[in-house]
Amino acid sequence: MDYRTAGVDVVAGRAFVERIRSSVESTRRPEVLGGLGGFGGLCRLPAGLSKPLLVAGTDGVGTKLELAQAHGGHHGVGIDLVAMCVNDVITSGAQPLFFLDYLATGKLSPEAMAAVVEGIADGCRQSGCALLGGETAEMPGFYGPGRYDLAGFCVAVVEEDALIDGRAVVAGDQIVAVASSGVHSNGFSLVRKILEAHQVDGASELSPGGPAVIESLLTPTRLYGSLVQALLGAAIPLHGMAHITGGGLPENLPRCLPAGLQARIDPASWERPQLFRWLQEKGEVPEADLWHTFNLGVGYCLVLPEAAVAQALQVCADQGHQAWRLGVVEPGAADGAARLLGLPA
Repeated sequence: MDYRTAGVDVVAGRAFVERIRSSVESTRRPEVLGGLGGFGGLCRLPAGLSKPLLVAGTDGVGTKLELAQAHGGHHGVGIDLVAMCVNDVITSGAQPLFFLDYLATGKLSPEAMAAVVEGIADGCRQSGCALLGGETAEMPGFYGPGRYDLAGFCVAVVEEDALIDGRAVVAGDQIVAVASSGVHSNGFSLVRKILEAHQVDGASELSPGGPAVIESLLTPTRLYGSLVQALLGAAIPLHGMAHITGGGLPENLPRCLPAGLQARIDPASWERPQLFRWLQEKGEVPEADLWHTFNLGVGYCLVLPEAAVAQALQVCADQGHQAWRLGVVEPGAADGAARLLGLPA
């Protein structure tokens, strides 16, 4: 017996590393030292910072991977992996610095795995961070043939006096919503149950002549890093930001508010995208569950003074993001807990 007959092909593994080298190198930042293949990635802090803070976040893609592996959406979930980490750390006003990934599979499939890493590199380029390194683990017998899992983490940097942590939020601040690109990477356990119940396949459409259901669900998570940098570059006073991820608006928007304040939103301020209407109808999903499971078309939120809203909306438009007034910050309840008000009964 040898390692290859046990299911691990180290020669193929080395060939895979060479194949992805150019994708990794395309994300390089000037602070990066060395190249692909070391035992650890090296990165300097950007020059000119007096009191830098490192901001780190980690995440995966969840059961969206099941759908992606069944329908060949490998590049997209690579972007998803970066987005789920980057969109969290940028809420502090931090600039993404580097990203690392972990990819585990039953048997290395060079085409699929290369597509995943190319998607990760794509997400890193969009976010301005370096793909500093990663790990690919071949685990036969643990994962089935053709199956893989992903995890990653991002490190960002921000000046201490530029940190955005919600402490500046006051009653009367406005909440601006920035559109999502779809379901992003949350709620797929419910999504897959709905698809299975209705035997949805690659040819199924959201409506006659409309987009395919599977294609819409596999749309990669939108990245908001360059938008945040553009807003900060325009000197817009961002008091708080929220990434609308698992738990939807009810669980994520209050996370950027200090104790004693709450957010009131207007559900009529935007039209719920067709994909979410389709999911609710096909799954007979109760309204409350829908709000607590999906982003419903809102991928990111900005909290800022009334006087800065018009300029912020213009920057969003200039950066190619649909954005609108979502709500307002109000004085909170007697117990001081941050809450979200205005949800449909």
